[in-house]
Amino acid sequence: MKKTICFVLILCFCLFPFILKNCFAQAEQQSKDKEQISELYVYSDQDDPKNHYYPSEKIGDNADLEITEGCKDAPQVGNDCIKVTYKAKGDYGWAGVYWVNPSGNWGNKKGGYDLRFAKKLSFWVKGEKGNELIAVFRFGGVKGTFSDSDIHGIGPIVLTNQWKQYVIDVSKRNMRYISAGFGFALTKAHNLEGCIFYIDDVKYE
Repeated sequence: MKKTICFVLILCFCLFPFILKNCFAQAEQQSKDKEQISELYVYSDQDDPKNHYYPSEKIGDNADLEITEGCKDAPQVGNDCIKVTYKAKGDYGWAGVYWVNPSGNWGNKKGGYDLRFAKKLSFWVKGEKGNELIAVFRFGGVKGTFSDSDIHGIGPIVLTNQWKQYVIDVSKRNMRYISAGFGFALTKAHNLEGCIFYIDDVKYE
């Protein structure tokens, strides 16, 4: 019995430096990986590997809202943009959508990102005609087994027919776990005939 204990102690003593070295190496690599993250895209171009969120969670009058990724109508940057068509016919009188990860996640799946590196969420928007009113652009707010760590947004915003960049300050928000990376909502009351608008280059930086 004593020999067995001695053998185990000697083995642990011999292996300890290697285990410790491996732990330090992993910690150093994780630290480097964290430092190297300078941006994370919600949307760059359609099917771009840089995209991290998906527009799967519609809210309000779902049938009134059509989200078309890969639109070639004069993107602000890159090869394409997102076209949003709102019909303003539903009984609720409003509609919206969240870009989430993974697709179909409403707090019941693990997939949020640690965005504590970010200082802002930036995105470009323009209306087809101008004077389209978006009630809110925001991120976070998903509740469930895997809840988002925060929620924040800006609005209302009246669009023009020219691209304009908007910024949501996240520097003082709890960005530890965000599964709803971006979203918006708009109302029938402020868009009686419906509207079309475009979104591009949505990213945390």
